[in-house]
Amino acid sequence: MSDLDLLTQSLARSVKHWRAVRGFTLDVLAARAGVSRGMLIQIEQARTNPSLGTVVKIGDALGVSITTLLDYEQGPNVRIVPAEQAVRLWHTDAGSYNRLLAGTEAPGPLELWDWRLMPGESSPSDPHPAGTTELLHVTAGELTLTVDGVEHRVPAGASVHFEANVPHTYGNTGEGPMEMVMAVSVPPVT
Repeated sequence: MSDLDLLTQSLARSVKHWRAVRGFTLDVLAARAGVSRGMLIQIEQARTNPSLGTVVKIGDALGVSITTLLDYEQGPNVRIVPAEQAVRLWHTDAGSYNRLLAGTEAPGPLELWDWRLMPGESSPSDPHPAGTTELLHVTAGELTLTVDGVEHRVPAGASVHFEANVPHTYGNTGEGPMEMVMAVSVPPVT
């Protein structure tokens, strides 16, 4: 079985599990996530490999991190995630990618990401739930961060944080690769 098959099956189990924990019907989760009921059925039956954006919307609607959606079995209080277990959820032929390094659920979903964007590439993100904060540190190149239509330049060595409940895009308009580490904090579902 391929890694993608294992990931698809884990996501199917987790979405069903967390939907049951939250007491959401398929229709309720579909409405909260802005994803079709049919897509949720396909995900829960492990018949599709959804886009990163769809997984993020479902996680936000359930109030859990992507890490939790990929593996809801919680281990001991200390959890080491080996480098080879970081999950690459998005990539391009040019070499851009993001990797989910680690995540936790206390007090709400908290995720740590590793990003690389090649020159001329960008990755848009839909708004997250109110109260979601992103904290980014650029380690190489320059990030062109557009938040709610306003462009911000973040050079290597600089950090930025913003409320992520508006549309935002990570971009690289430079001549070399842009690399950053990002933490995303989502408020718990009430």
